[in-house]
Amino acid sequence: MSYASLSVKDLTSLVSRSGTGSSSSLKLPGHARPVKVIPLQHPDTSDDARPPSIPFDDILSGWRAKIKRMSLVDWVETLFPCFRWIRTYKWSEYFKLDLMAGITVGIMLVPQAMSYAKLAGLPPIYGLYSSFVPIFVYAIFGSSRQLAIGPVALVSLLVSNALGGIADSSEEELHIELAILLALLVGILECIMGLLRLGWLIRFISHSVISGFTSASAIVIGLSQVKYFLGYNIARSSKIVPLVESIIAGADKFQWPPFLMGSLILVILQVMKHVGKAKKELQFLRAAAPLTGIVLGTTIAKVFHPPSISLVGEIPQGLPTFSFPRSFDHAKTLLPTSALITGVAILESVGIAKALAAKNRYELDSNSELFGLGVANILGSLFSAYPSTGSFSRSAVSNESEAKTGLSGLITGIIIGCSLLFLTPVFKYIPQCALAAIVISAVSGLVDYDEAIFLWRVDKRDFTLWTITSTTTLFFGIEIGVLVGVGFSLAFVIHESANPHIAVLGRLPGTTVYRNVKQYPEAYTYNGIVIVRIDAPIYFANISYIKDRLREYEVAVDKYTTKGPEVERISFVILEMSPVTHIDSSAVEALKELYQEYKARDIQLAISNPNKDVHMTIARSGMVELVGKEWYFVRVHDAVQVCLNCVQSSSLEEKKPSFLRRFSNNNGSSSYNDLQSYNTLLKEPLLPVEK
Repeated sequence: MSYASLSVKDLTSLVSRSGTGSSSSLKLPGHARPVKVIPLQHPDTSDDARPPSIPFDDILSGWRAKIKRMSLVDWVETLFPCFRWIRTYKWSEYFKLDLMAGITVGIMLVPQAMSYAKLAGLPPIYGLYSSFVPIFVYAIFGSSRQLAIGPVALVSLLVSNALGGIADSSEEELHIELAILLALLVGILECIMGLLRLGWLIRFISHSVISGFTSASAIVIGLSQVKYFLGYNIARSSKIVPLVESIIAGADKFQWPPFLMGSLILVILQVMKHVGKAKKELQFLRAAAPLTGIVLGTTIAKVFHPPSISLVGEIPQGLPTFSFPRSFDHAKTLLPTSALITGVAILESVGIAKALAAKNRYELDSNSELFGLGVANILGSLFSAYPSTGSFSRSAVSNESEAKTGLSGLITGIIIGCSLLFLTPVFKYIPQCALAAIVISAVSGLVDYDEAIFLWRVDKRDFTLWTITSTTTLFFGIEIGVLVGVGFSLAFVIHESANPHIAVLGRLPGTTVYRNVKQYPEAYTYNGIVIVRIDAPIYFANISYIKDRLREYEVAVDKYTTKGPEVERISFVILEMSPVTHIDSSAVEALKELYQEYKARDIQLAISNPNKDVHMTIARSGMVELVGKEWYFVRVHDAVQVCLNCVQSSSLEEKKPSFLRRFSNNNGSSSYNDLQSYNTLLKEPLLPVEK
């Protein structure tokens, strides 16, 4: 396909024809050299062509095709992911590693589970219950081979906050019943989201929101445990102000023995944790730290019997029994908290599981993982467990201990079972301050000040989001903090979507490459031509913004370095649409209006490189015929060549001496050498002259 430049009269005629929907090939009369472009293939929009598909139809057809391809083994592995590692298990190579990893995590989990149960406002035994059945269930239905599930600090705080708003702290039985019901609700939500593959919804929450929320929650958790160090009760709250006020108000009741013991154990825990992280050969210290603190505290309490140090007290011996929640009266009240805990599970547990899977080179489906967590919580709730999820610290220890399969989780579950059967009589001597020290040590790493410094250095907007979320969580509570953080996160997403990045493109010297003139100052534009790239899908929410920017660029483009013949106004606007992944009907109608507006001002619209779906939508709307098929191009460079020849021809007609104009009219053409004498060609020709 070849194009030649137009005279002013021909150009006006061409714009008029394209406005009437001409779809014939553009035959450009005139005098300048021909220009070669790559022809763009337009889609078939006839009735026989495949109709536009509904996204759900594509999803369902994909599922049907996948189901047809699945064999019996595939079905078994889908329902029971544990069979993926059972079939390929190498006993001589894996068993020793799984055994050591399971024992290590189990030793770490026993004291942590009891500590987190106290944080949740429950008796310590329920922390062990929550670490027993869910672990066995997850080993069967979970996809991750290194993820260590059980009670965690953040979920325990959410449970405590939810239960504190419903029942008084003195109503222990109601607290336990509500916590078990909460585990059932969380499990059901996780299963539903996993089956419907809705885990992607949480992607709209910024990482800075999660980091700010977690950091603030860690501070609240730490302050809530200070009462065991100080020796007196403080207000039960998820807000920092009431906690600090009650700590100051009760200062006259301060007792030294629990403070000294708790501080000593906390220092030992921190030292062992940091040494274990720093030196690989001593990494066992990190896992052994909680058990060391418990043993030390229990020994001191058993030997010296200090009266001012409170102990855990009697703990029931034996495995949990099967029971179904007796009442669902408070289910509606607990739904927001269960949704929040499910969100934490997706963001933390699934995120950790995917990272560990990538590190250990096996595939993991996030929705299948979410379903496995849901089944673990549902069945766990039938055996007196409160909500469980993946633990970052224990999963890191499991991975560092080189756990290879889910067998390590089964071994951890066996250790918890043995503790319930044989060790509970010893647990009654554990000091409360020792459990508090374990919690404080665990959450100290959740205060992500490094992330705040990084965000301040890299992205002030994300730092603002981090600050807003952490501040509102600290001063107004967990629910308000989450809502505000998520609200601002969604507002930023909507703002970015409604105000997409749009760039004026210029040509890099010596190339046929066009880039953002702000990013590449050496790039130059052409007089009379505006090239604009839209870096986002075009839809009803952002089309007005895009139209406003296009109108501005007609004027603003003059400030960039320009080449080509001198012209008084813009004659062509080229839209580079390769980054546009989707365009809706509202945007198409707006583009039609924009085209008509351009047409009224003698400006020709050209479109470059729309993708298949966008091109099909435009074609079905009739916009291809409206603009003219000849004004759709494969490359920006092709569009520029055609538009530039038109601009050059217009300039030549205006600058020719009268005798040359008469000569041109009489002969109908002029030689390329004649045109060259007027120095209207580019210093860098678009294409070599055809002989």
